[in-house]
Amino acid sequence: MRILHLISQVPAATGSGIYLQAALCHARRAGHENFLLAGVSEEFAGSLWHDSLACQGHRFVHFGRDLPHAVVGMSDVMPYASCRFCDLSAAELQRYEACFADCLQRVVSQWRPDLIHAQHLWLVTALACRLFPQLPIVASCHGTDLRQLQLCPHLADRVIAGCRALRRVYALHPDQQLEIAGRYGIAAQRIELVGSGYNEQLFYLPDQPRPVGPLQLVYAGKLSRAKGVPWLLRALLGLPQGDWQLHLAGDGQGEEKAEILQLVAQRPQQLCWHGAIRQAQLAQLLRSSHLCLLPSLYEGLPLILLEALACGCHVLTTELPGTRALFAGVADERIERIRLPLLEGVDRPAAAAEDDFIAALQTGLQRQLQLLRAADAAARPQLSAEISVVLERYRWETTFRRMEQGYWAALAEPPGGGFCGLAGGDGE
Repeated sequence: MRILHLISQVPAATGSGIYLQAALCHARRAGHENFLLAGVSEEFAGSLWHDSLACQGHRFVHFGRDLPHAVVGMSDVMPYASCRFCDLSAAELQRYEACFADCLQRVVSQWRPDLIHAQHLWLVTALACRLFPQLPIVASCHGTDLRQLQLCPHLADRVIAGCRALRRVYALHPDQQLEIAGRYGIAAQRIELVGSGYNEQLFYLPDQPRPVGPLQLVYAGKLSRAKGVPWLLRALLGLPQGDWQLHLAGDGQGEEKAEILQLVAQRPQQLCWHGAIRQAQLAQLLRSSHLCLLPSLYEGLPLILLEALACGCHVLTTELPGTRALFAGVADERIERIRLPLLEGVDRPAAAAEDDFIAALQTGLQRQLQLLRAADAAARPQLSAEISVVLERYRWETTFRRMEQGYWAALAEPPGGGFCGLAGGDGE
């Protein structure tokens, strides 16, 4: 099968970028031919990252050259220079769509794909559905697309109308399946529970005990408020100075990054910022760490938790639909979930709830640190039976088999018939 993979932002550095890279690798292993169309920054285009992508050919929309602004990110804070969909003028949106439309028409004419696999149920995916109504198109939802529907209601009609023509939609968890059906009006039988996966070739248990010394904590992700990082740092700063050190791996932009780095500077001997790191470096960091932290306020299916567990870490995270799906029925004490605070909007704690959120994080941190201090420091980390079952379910090989079944189903299905009439024109 000839597959055109489509993503409107950099095919790296974020959850959807890592997901795309894994889909390319496993599609190639299964004997499919991959082609890629992506939106990239000049920095990415000038790097060697794209040379390692598992595809026969690629074409890029160059932000900063083909379009006059930075990459338009699916999250409002990205780990590279970006701008927001909500800030684009009508003329900028028109030029954005025209640029991707021109590139899409060229690559489809040149590569003649059997199927398009798009990332995000958003503008470029909807555009592809309008341009190629006879071509099977599937799309993966990452959660940020659902968030953008709420942040950019003026774009909802255009997005929903196009995405209703998708032959298959890949959801991360059951709650997301229901939300996609409700917001987009896509028939339930076209929304597959595919989930995501972690790379078991990179993320695995250390082959020896961790070095004796302070407990190593790690946060890996964007430096943003939506990820809960400022409240995590305030919770840590409220703990007594002791036998722990936090490693922050990731990057951000603007005021939110500056706020986070100001907090880090208050205790530099215990709070260490690494910047953006590659997956192999992240795997090494996790294998040398004891506890992985993800205090996110909005998330799809957080791969970092699977990667951390595979490397033998304990995890502390917020109670989100994605984490509920990952750990349904799991009672292992190494997995700590805390309740979300009352939110204002999609991913901002209400001012009155911030202190309680910090206190809940501190309680969870203290409980996990106590468990780790009581453990045998000379023992090599092991996986419990419950955690092993979770990891097996979310191996990329297993995930791609579900994804590939959707490819074949989309190819066998005639166009049309995806609308179930549940969602109104405003996407609510």
